[in-house]
Amino acid sequence: MSISSSHTGNALALSSPWAVVPSLGHLDAYISAVNRMPMLSLEEEQEAARKLKESNDLESARKLVLSHLRLVVSVSRQYLGYGLPHGDLIQEGNIGLMKAVKRFDPDQGVRLVSYALHWIKAEIHEYILKNWRMVKVATTKAQRKLFFNLRSMKQGFKANAQEGTHRDSLSSAEVDKVARQLNVKREEVLEMETRMAGGDVLLDPAPGEDGEQAFGPIAYLTDASHEPTAMIEARQRDLMASDGLTAALESLDPRSRRIVEERWLKVNDDGSGAMTLHDLAAEYGVSAERIRQIEVAAMKKMKKALVEFA
Repeated sequence: MSISSSHTGNALALSSPWAVVPSLGHLDAYISAVNRMPMLSLEEEQEAARKLKESNDLESARKLVLSHLRLVVSVSRQYLGYGLPHGDLIQEGNIGLMKAVKRFDPDQGVRLVSYALHWIKAEIHEYILKNWRMVKVATTKAQRKLFFNLRSMKQGFKANAQEGTHRDSLSSAEVDKVARQLNVKREEVLEMETRMAGGDVLLDPAPGEDGEQAFGPIAYLTDASHEPTAMIEARQRDLMASDGLTAALESLDPRSRRIVEERWLKVNDDGSGAMTLHDLAAEYGVSAERIRQIEVAAMKKMKKALVEFA
């Protein structure tokens, strides 16, 4: 069943009472169409259900679904207060109706309307919980019960309150009453009321009219020091600077190792090496150029050793 607001719809023409409802651009036209679908008598419903159950007769399934589309529309109206599109609620309810028709047993002694009611509500409930907020507001059975009853109970308390009294939160006595009626803990009532009172906040707001990025929570929630990639890279750097460097130095001969250590690992206060090329050249009785060549060769060997270590 498709209810699309992106297409313009013409006047609905049904070739027969059981014609499939086409895609419509106007929700009111869809609702008007399903309300004109004929209802099934008990005998007709039983016959269609048995045909579906015994021989998987799709025409019977279609009749059972179409004759109960008005029920979905009626149920969906009860959930308009959650700010979700009515057409979407109807479509989710239609999915629940089709699940009910598939599982309906005519020998159970109940009408399809009673059996389908549970499936329609369950599907709409699931849709609301997934889409009402970006973050799930209810996960446990108790939380789901609170979510779908707390709003209407609060409205009842407001209606019974004295004229001129304006408050959004529940009083202590009202919290206790809700907890008793729904058989949940008092703390769970308070927590759900807080969750439902809150709203979604964009972590990264869209740019303002002047083109500048608006300030949002992302600016102060980001913790670069604990970003997974940065943490892995930092760990690898620490490992290379300790075990990796030790392994690379051990791959050198004693003279090359001392030259590298004096030139790069021992640093003076001014940032220069502990010994210059000329100092090392005088100690080993060779030219400064030779010391530089040994240093370059040692660095290449260490680089290869570090790559193998990594």
